Amino acid sequence: MSDFPLIQWSEADTAHSARWRSEAGVAPPKRVVIADDTTTADNAYKLACEGTALLYRGDFQNARMLLQAMARRADRKKAKQAQSPTEAFNLHRMAQAQRARTLGMLLIPFDAGHLIPLRRAPEVHDACLEAYGAADEGYVTSLRELLGLIGAHEWRKKGVEIPALGSRIHPYYGVFSPVRGEYVDLVARIDLPTGAEALAFDIGTGTGVIAAMLAKRGVKRIVATETDPRAIACANENMQRLGFANRVEVVKADLFPQGRAPLIVCNPPWVPAKPSSPIEHAVYDPDSRMLKGFLAGLTAHLEPKGEGWLILSDLAEHLGLRTREQLTEWIEKAGLKVIGREIIRPRHGKASDADDPLHAARAQEVTCLWRLAPV
Repeated sequence: MSDFPLIQWSEADTAHSARWRSEAGVAPPKRVVIADDTTTADNAYKLACEGTALLYRGDFQNARMLLQAMARRADRKKAKQAQSPTEAFNLHRMAQAQRARTLGMLLIPFDAGHLIPLRRAPEVHDACLEAYGAADEGYVTSLRELLGLIGAHEWRKKGVEIPALGSRIHPYYGVFSPVRGEYVDLVARIDLPTGAEALAFDIGTGTGVIAAMLAKRGVKRIVATETDPRAIACANENMQRLGFANRVEVVKADLFPQGRAPLIVCNPPWVPAKPSSPIEHAVYDPDSRMLKGFLAGLTAHLEPKGEGWLILSDLAEHLGLRTREQLTEWIEKAGLKVIGREIIRPRHGKASDADDPLHAARAQEVTCLWRLAPV
């Protein structure tokens, strides 16, 4: 843990310091005061908005209630009226970032071994170990991040039901959970190209859900690629659970593995914007880097009569962040042609939530599987 930065504060006229943990890469706050069960939500929220962090010394459950009260105050802020879908998206992202910064100012101390030295604190050793690894000394993290770790640990234990797969996928912390499973339905229902029964590539496998779907459909060998060590471990564990470990090889590679395949599938991040935390890399792809890289390299890794399956939501188009013409231009520039398209509408709650800031775009969204082949 010596590689982690220090957070410093004064308590009872004595200087203190501890290691700072932030999976989102947030720098340790410069100003820290002590909070306890007497701290009011109004005062805590005011200090947090000013950039002052509050290190809690009291009852853990009271700290949770304080965070909830701060969240209610943050949510009262009226959003500026957007003049376009793109402005609505940018304002929404700015509001999300500000909310995360403010709520991230309520801090929790830890002793070595991931123990919380507060009254009524839960046992969180396993959740923290999965995300942080071993802790041989004390540290400080935000309560908001800790609650995220606990939630991710529960998802990892119980898994996410994937109806098309007929099984559960167990996501790790920091690996995007396939809670929006409609894209798996597309992979499940489209006819496999000739030769794909023998070999397929799954580019950016994440939890391994698409590789698992291909294995369920009878593909004898799947090479799944990833760059994130957590995702590699997660995909490998899911293949073991599902009984596909002898058919799915998960390798570390930026996009494509070595060789060619008759079927190559990729579900890249859908929105060309900058991620603000590690898990957002599964949703936000700056300058469409992964999308462009997949298209540009596809012909070099497809067998002559093979197909590339690009799975992509058109939400970015409805937000004004990318046009359909740009996408088709990238496809043509890569020496590819479109030989088929299958679409499916999202089933998640935000698609029908009129109060969502991006409702106008989400209401039009569809997810498409583009069947691509060399010209």
